[in-house]
Amino acid sequence: MKLLIASNNSHKIAEICAALNGKFDEIRTLEQENIVCNPEETRKTFAENALIKANAIADLSDCAVLADDTGLCVNALDGRPGVLSARYASDHDSSANRKKLLCELRDVVDRTAYFECAVALKFPDGKILTGNGRVYGTILTHEQGENGFGYDSIFYCTELRKTFAEATMQEKLSVSHRGRALADLLSKL
Repeated sequence: MKLLIASNNSHKIAEICAALNGKFDEIRTLEQENIVCNPEETRKTFAENALIKANAIADLSDCAVLADDTGLCVNALDGRPGVLSARYASDHDSSANRKKLLCELRDVVDRTAYFECAVALKFPDGKILTGNGRVYGTILTHEQGENGFGYDSIFYCTELRKTFAEATMQEKLSVSHRGRALADLLSKL
């Protein structure tokens, strides 16, 4: 089966391809399929936004389509940035997003947080499967590590005992929200 990843984020695509290696006959990207589509993520949950993307891209392709929505939820901020994680300070400007979050948490003691990911797989026949995953940790006061993307350099993963930016991709996938969401999805296939 050919799978189309409904994302333009090269880091996210690399993680999904690594997690799904050997599970599909072929994995393609929007760029490879010459599809330009950026549906508005207007819902309040990760699952609903993943479905928006999966449905929009599926309308433009005859492949199975995998979409995700992911975000960082900080307990002291009532779950913010949440579904607005990629657009928290500026549209898809990870550095600005991290700076805004660190500024908001400057004097905050409770820095606990979690990443959440929801994935939706839509087949050409209209069938949809979903998966969800979470990973818990804390927000550091400064960036640490060179790997990863988004909020990885300030998210200290309790299970790994390091930031996601200090972890290898395989280490991160073994415990990450996206890795767990994809494992949940694969268990349903």
